Amino acid sequence: MSRVRVLRLPNNLDLPLPSRQTTGSAGFDLASAERDFILGPGERRLVSTGLAIEIPPGLEGQVRPRSGLALRHGITMPNAPGTIDSDYRGEVRVILQNSGTQPVTIARGDRIAQLVFARYEAPELLDVTELEASARGAGGFGSTGA
Repeated sequence: MSRVRVLRLPNNLDLPLPSRQTTGSAGFDLASAERDFILGPGERRLVSTGLAIEIPPGLEGQVRPRSGLALRHGITMPNAPGTIDSDYRGEVRVILQNSGTQPVTIARGDRIAQLVFARYEAPELLDVTELEASARGAGGFGSTGA
């Protein structure tokens, strides 16, 4: 099992560490470490979590929207998923956007996003003059059906 070291920053000493809500949950909920604020319709804001993390090599952190916030309030992340690289040591922050029609209050401690860890590969890229043929070829953007 991998271990991820989590550093609570001074603005997050009173909030719990990210956690999974069930044993089958893939994501660890990230909470807002900011004072309560209102996110107006169409507005975007970079939100502090008050955490820095040390991800082991070979893993990445994927910051994703929470489905309940998206459904109920239109709160999403315009860059979803956001990527946290294993060599990043700064604060984890989340870009939230209100795509709904009403202002939404985000309170300190509210769960605002989820963090999923995933393994990745960094393959060697080869400069070639042609690619092997495939049944699909260059067909894309709806070429495989509706």
